[in-house]
Amino acid sequence: MSKRVVIDPITRIEGHLRIEVELDANNVIEKAYASSTLFRGLEIIMKGRTPYDVGLLMQRICGVCTSSHYLCGTLAVENAINAQVPINAKYIRSLILTSLEMHDHIVHFYLLHGLDWVDVVSALSADPAKAAQEAMKWSKTPMAAGEGELRAVQEKVQGLVNTGKLGPFANAYWGNKTYAFTPEQNLIGLSHYLKALEVQRIGAEMMAIWGGKNPHPQSIVVGGVTCVRDMLDPARLQEFKQKFVHVAEFIERAYQADILMAAAAFGKEPSVLGGCNISTFMCSESIQLNEEEQLFTGGVIRNKDLTKAENVDLSLIAEDVTHSWYNADKPQHPFDGTTIPEHTPFIERDTIEGKRPTINEAGKYSWVKSPRYNGEPVEVGPLATIAVNYAKGNPYVVPVVNEFLKTTGLPAGALFTTLGRTAARMLHTLIIARNGLTTFESMVANLNSDQTTYIEPTIDPKKEYKGVGVIEAPRGLLSHWLRIKDGLVENYQAVVPTTWNASPIDGNGKIAPYEASLVGLKLEDPTKPLEVLRVIHSFDPCMACSVHVMDYKGQSLSEFRIPAQAV
Repeated sequence: MSKRVVIDPITRIEGHLRIEVELDANNVIEKAYASSTLFRGLEIIMKGRTPYDVGLLMQRICGVCTSSHYLCGTLAVENAINAQVPINAKYIRSLILTSLEMHDHIVHFYLLHGLDWVDVVSALSADPAKAAQEAMKWSKTPMAAGEGELRAVQEKVQGLVNTGKLGPFANAYWGNKTYAFTPEQNLIGLSHYLKALEVQRIGAEMMAIWGGKNPHPQSIVVGGVTCVRDMLDPARLQEFKQKFVHVAEFIERAYQADILMAAAAFGKEPSVLGGCNISTFMCSESIQLNEEEQLFTGGVIRNKDLTKAENVDLSLIAEDVTHSWYNADKPQHPFDGTTIPEHTPFIERDTIEGKRPTINEAGKYSWVKSPRYNGEPVEVGPLATIAVNYAKGNPYVVPVVNEFLKTTGLPAGALFTTLGRTAARMLHTLIIARNGLTTFESMVANLNSDQTTYIEPTIDPKKEYKGVGVIEAPRGLLSHWLRIKDGLVENYQAVVPTTWNASPIDGNGKIAPYEASLVGLKLEDPTKPLEVLRVIHSFDPCMACSVHVMDYKGQSLSEFRIPAQAV
């Protein structure tokens, strides 16, 4: 008889996610279900708003990748009304995204995902002198890994342990047998965890130079950007460049080194060598390097084939709600999508913790819809970006990936694993760190002859429009879709990266990346399912982007009415 394990909430993610798995007698996962338990209503809120407010309102969908939604919503409006945007504004927007990617990936690996790989308790027994020697194996110029620095880190964390208040290190599965680092390697990882707290702040400041604020920037408008004085101020330009170099050094000397160390240590750990049971991957182009070139190109690969890639056809996207808490009688293309909540209750059943409410997988069980591409589930995210661009022969991507595979001794197929997904995020960040200043230099060069940042758009209230914005957010391909009628937003849909990855079973019985990645995974101890967390965290879930607020009794939380005016 199968055993059910319920993990709710999954912590160290953005938002609320519940995972339920069924184990066989050998603790191998036979079935897995991902459920997001909070409702997102921003598509409903957008109806009747002026298109000029779309970007500012949609960035409130999340507290992390705010600028991604801000820009994507703005692009959707510009696409709809065919607004022209100056090249300087495109550079500024790319610099905002570059800053976000570097900031977000560091936060993800060290502060959210890192403790799935680094055993803090083990680090307390390490020899700092040996750890410093170990760090030299993975970087010619290690950062925050000298003997004195490592000893100070060890003493600092030991002092925290002695108080009995473990803070971020409490309630973890320390000692799980699937941890593979030595005590010295764990100490290096712990030191970089603490250093990342400082570096991520600098990454956020980079974005605020162009966005005006962080996490919610204010400078992107339909038709361009407003940060003119910052763009023309030599001191601000130099400030950005210095911060960029500081963060890029951490990525080169710490982040890259830690992933190389993890690839060697975990290379034979079964729980990280699977976790990729979806065969289709998709991404969009991203980061304007100059007037003609993007750093990453968009595309689709099928059957994990790294020798060829197709272009993305947006007409093939449709969202199914058969097992989602919404009402619709068939899959819908986002231009025609609806958001009609239809919540159904949990059901009582036996779990390894006794009888408790569980999802009803035969009915509806998640606030996440099920987007499909030509009817197929798709994985999006840095792994998809790396795989598609490798298949397309991207000159910025291929050498970096080949060097990683050569150094680790891993075959290219190893990218399609939990370990590979985690490594792909580092490679994505590394490529951005090595090339992101090209965008900056292109902008500075262009300013000698052109300082335009804005072209006034026009919206005819007598016309109807429809448009889509598509960008690559830190967690993967993001698209916003809208219709405009009478000068106001008539319909709005956001298909976010986590929706692609975390969706429930569709009407054809096909499962999405989260659920597929867990099937076949063996748990060392079902009461301490570290392996599940390691797999799910490798996707960097952002449930806040996927779903938002609900009241368990079905009552309204609050109501606001702001009269909107047509353009």
